[in-house]
Amino acid sequence: MHVIDLPFNQPGRFWRGNLHTHSDQSDGALSHEETARHYREAGYDFLAVTDHFRAEYGFPLTDTRSQRTPVFTTLLGAELHAPRTEAGPKWHIVAVGLPLGFPPPGPDESGPQLARRARAAGAFIGMAHPAASLLTAADAESLDAAHAVEVYNALSAREDRGDSWHLADVLLNRGHRLNAYAADDAHFQPQDPPGCVAWVQVRAESLDPEELLSSLKAGHYYSSTGPELLDIQIDEGLIMVRSSPVRKVLITGGAPGAQVIQGEALTQCSLPVAMFAQGYCRVTVEDANGGRAWSNPIHLGPHSAVSTEA
Repeated sequence: MHVIDLPFNQPGRFWRGNLHTHSDQSDGALSHEETARHYREAGYDFLAVTDHFRAEYGFPLTDTRSQRTPVFTTLLGAELHAPRTEAGPKWHIVAVGLPLGFPPPGPDESGPQLARRARAAGAFIGMAHPAASLLTAADAESLDAAHAVEVYNALSAREDRGDSWHLADVLLNRGHRLNAYAADDAHFQPQDPPGCVAWVQVRAESLDPEELLSSLKAGHYYSSTGPELLDIQIDEGLIMVRSSPVRKVLITGGAPGAQVIQGEALTQCSLPVAMFAQGYCRVTVEDANGGRAWSNPIHLGPHSAVSTEA
C-alpha cells in the first residue's frame, strides 16, 4: 500500500527557521552573534548561517554553536561554490549540517562533485536561488546530490527573480525526487530586504540540531512568507487543507492547470486531486497581504513515495 508521507502526521511540532543567511564572515553586514539575535528576537526557533565558502573569505564555516540556548538553536553550514553553470562562473549551493573542518573545494572539483561530498558529510543540500542564477534544467539535473530547490529567495525577489517553482516542477515531472524551501538569503546590507521574510517550518520532536536536520532531509517541513499551514490530508480523492486565514488555496502539480478556491478568510477547504493522481501535487495558500505558504511535493502515484534517504 502506498503511504503518503506528510509532515503534519509526524510527531512533535513545527519550528521556524531560516536556512540561507550571511554574516560578516563573508559578505554580510552583521556578526553572526548579531544575526542570530535578529532572528531570535523575531521569534525564530533556529538559524543556519551559510557564509560564502570562498577563498577570499578564508573558506569560513561559521561556528554559531555559542548562540544556542534552550529555546533557540543553530545549524552549521555554508554556501558552496565551484565552477560552473551554463550562465555563470560558479555554482551557489546551500549546505546545512556541514561538520566543522569540512575541506575546501579542490582545484578540479566541480559544483556537483562538491555537493556530493557535502551530502556525504551529512549536509542537507539546497539549489540556491535558481532563477537568479539562471540555472537551466541541465544544470539542475547535474546537481544530483540536492535534497531540495530553493523555490523562493527573498533577496533575489529584489531583482524579480525570487520564485523558482517553475524549475522545481520541471525537475519533478522528469522524475527527480526533490523538495522545496524558502529562505531570506539575508545579508543585512543597507540596500537589502530586512530579513525574516521567508522561512521554513520544520516538524520535529525537539530543537536538537540533528533532529531538525533529519526532518529537513525527510521533507518534513513546509515553507512560508506569511501564512501558516495547519494540516494537509488526502482521503478518497480529496486534499483537505487547513491554514491560517487566506484568500486563495491552489493545488498544482505534475499536470498543467490547477484546482483553486478563492474567498475571504478561508481557513479550510477540500479540493479534488484526480488530475494529479499519477504523479504529484503541491499546495499553495496566499493571504490577504500577498504572503504565501507552500507544501513540499506530495507524491500520489503508487511508485512515488517520498525518499527519506540521508
